[in-house]
Amino acid sequence: MNNNVNIYKPDLMEVIETTQHTIDVKSVKIRFRDEEKQKNFSFNVGQFGLYSVFGYGESTFNICSSSNWKDHLEFCFRKTGRVTEAMWEIVPGETIGFRGAYGNAYPMKEWEGKDLVFVGGGIAMPPIRCAIWYALENREKYGKITIVYGARTVGDLVFRTDLAKWAEFPNVDVLQTVDPGGETPEWNGKIGFVPTILKEAKFDAPNAAALVVGPPIMIKFSLPVLAEAGMDDANIFTSLENRMKCGVGKCGRCNCGPVYVCKEGPVFSLRQMKQLPDDF
Repeated sequence: MNNNVNIYKPDLMEVIETTQHTIDVKSVKIRFRDEEKQKNFSFNVGQFGLYSVFGYGESTFNICSSSNWKDHLEFCFRKTGRVTEAMWEIVPGETIGFRGAYGNAYPMKEWEGKDLVFVGGGIAMPPIRCAIWYALENREKYGKITIVYGARTVGDLVFRTDLAKWAEFPNVDVLQTVDPGGETPEWNGKIGFVPTILKEAKFDAPNAAALVVGPPIMIKFSLPVLAEAGMDDANIFTSLENRMKCGVGKCGRCNCGPVYVCKEGPVFSLRQMKQLPDDF
């Protein structure tokens, strides 16, 4: 190991595309300025990175593109503060910083042969999206895929183009929903909270794995639905990248008992979560 390496020094990334999904959510496609690094870079689905706007700081986001996509990386963010407000203004051709990939990953290999259930709410779609695309690109390795995704209003749904594409794949159910009162006249999806719509989903729970990411209240009421359907805690997973700061286990912000989320996570099974302190 080279002790002179600066672990906080980001790689330079070219912004190649930005897409606005809602009034305050954008996704960004980037690639390494160094062509050799782009060619050799790899990551596992579920890992995260730190993205910086020089002069403003850096923020942590999941890599929401599939690990099979070799020509770019993609991340998604909500405009909430100093760094993300600066990030909102970036345009194709500009340069930002990237550190990563960090953390563990979704157990895609272990999920082979199982039905997959993806449950998300609002801005939680990005950390789920990478796993969905990976599973669809390896469709023969997985059973039925069920996607339950909701937001407060129609205007808060992200990656709606992807949702439409996923629904075209064989043996894939996509259930989109908005909270009561959040629908528009042309809305043809479900109306109701995610846990309620999840009860309508059909999957082989004892032979399924689930990825549940979203607001704490959504997760709280979705987990019993999966348990009542017969899914084991060891097969229910979530991602907790929002607890991280430095990404390399130095700042301590994500420490919880014996765990550093940025190193042992951000992906945890419900069985693992139940072994951690209650304030996790």
